[in-house]
Amino acid sequence: MQTLPNPTKPASSQPTFDTTIHRRKTRPVKVGSVTIGGGYPIVVQSMINEDTLDIDGSVAGIRRLHEIGCEIVRVTVPSMAHAKALAEIKQKLHATYQVVPLVADVHHNGMKIALEVAKHVDKVRINPGLYVFEKPKADRSEYTPDEFEEIGAKIRETLEPLVVSLRDQGKAMRIGVNHGSLAERMLFTYGDTPEGMVESALEFIKICESLDFRNIVISMKASRVPVMLAAYRLMARRMDEHGMDYPLHLGVTEAGDGEYGRIKSTAGIATLLADGIGDTIRVSLTEAPEKEIPVCYSILQALGLRKTMVEYVACPSCGRTLFNLEEVLHKVREATKHLTGLDIAVMGCIVNGPGEMADADYGYVGKQAGYISLYRGREEIKRVPEDRGVEELINLIKSDDRWVDP
Repeated sequence: MQTLPNPTKPASSQPTFDTTIHRRKTRPVKVGSVTIGGGYPIVVQSMINEDTLDIDGSVAGIRRLHEIGCEIVRVTVPSMAHAKALAEIKQKLHATYQVVPLVADVHHNGMKIALEVAKHVDKVRINPGLYVFEKPKADRSEYTPDEFEEIGAKIRETLEPLVVSLRDQGKAMRIGVNHGSLAERMLFTYGDTPEGMVESALEFIKICESLDFRNIVISMKASRVPVMLAAYRLMARRMDEHGMDYPLHLGVTEAGDGEYGRIKSTAGIATLLADGIGDTIRVSLTEAPEKEIPVCYSILQALGLRKTMVEYVACPSCGRTLFNLEEVLHKVREATKHLTGLDIAVMGCIVNGPGEMADADYGYVGKQAGYISLYRGREEIKRVPEDRGVEELINLIKSDDRWVDP
C-alpha cells in the first residue's frame, strides 16, 4: 500500500523530488567556435532563406540571425556555383561583421558539391535518403541482399572522400534523416517507419566510424510529432546499444507558421528535451527565419535549460485581482524585457501573491486597492501607489545592482 507523506513531520523529513533535467551524455562536436553536446548549453540554429548566390543578401541574412542569438546558421548549397559562393560569403562576413559558424545543406548526389563546400564551412549536412540517388523500379517488390549491399558499397565510395576531408580539417557532419525522404530500399526493407530512419542513420554512422571520423551530429526529423518523437527515442536507444554517444539535433520539419507551427514545434522539441534527449534545436517555421529564434529560447527557458531573458510569473486574473493585470504585466515586461537572468512575478492579489511567486527574484503584488507591494524574494520591501509601481520596481532592481540600461 502506498504511504502518503505526513504533513505534520518537519519539512526536512519529507520526500524530495529531483526537478532537474538530466541530459543524455554525448560527445562534444565542434562547429566553428560553438560546441554541440558534451554537456555544453543546448545550441540554437536556424537557416537563411536567401539564395546562396546572392552574396550580399546571404551575408545580411546570416548577420540578422546571429545578432539576435542564432548560434549556428545553415545555408543551402544545391549546385557547385552555390558551393563556391560560400567562400565569398565567409570572407565578406569576416570583413564586415565577425566569424559565424556555418553549415552547408547538401542534397542529391552531392559528393563534388560537398567536397567543395567543406573547404568553406564548419559543418556539412547530408541527407542519407538523397545523398546517393536510387532509381526506383516500377515493378520492384523487394530488395535482395546483394542489391542492398551493392548500394551500400556505392554509398561508402561516395561518402568516403567527404568524411576524410572533414576529418582532416577537424570539421563536422550532420547526418540529417528526414521521414519524408527515406531511400527506396529503406522503405522496402523497414517500411515508412522510425526504424527505417534509424537504420538509415546507422548505416552512415558506421561508414564514418570505419574511417575514424566521429565529429557527427544526428537528426531524425519528421513533420508529424509522434513520428519525430519515436524516431529520436529509438535513435538514442540504438546508439546506447552500439556504444555511440553522438549529439542529437532536434526539430519538427515543415511545422508551418503562426501559433500552430510554434505549438507543434514545441510539442516535439520540448518533450524530448524534458527526457534529456537533444543537444541543439531548430524551430522550422514558414516565416522569416528571425521569427524562429525567440521560440527556441522560450522552449529552453521554460525547461530551465538556458536563462537568456526575464522569466515572468503572472496569475491568470480573477475577481480578487486589484488592478488590470494584463495591462500591468505589459508595462512591467516592456520596462524589464531587456534584462537577463531574472524572475519577476506580477500577481493580482495577496492570495496568489507571496506563496505562488516564492521562487521569483522580485514580486509586484496587489495587496490593497490603489497600492502595490514590492517584494525581493519572499520579503516585502515597500508598498507604493499603483501609478508608481513600475518605477519603484525598477528602483528596487537598481538598488540591488541588477539593472542595466536598455
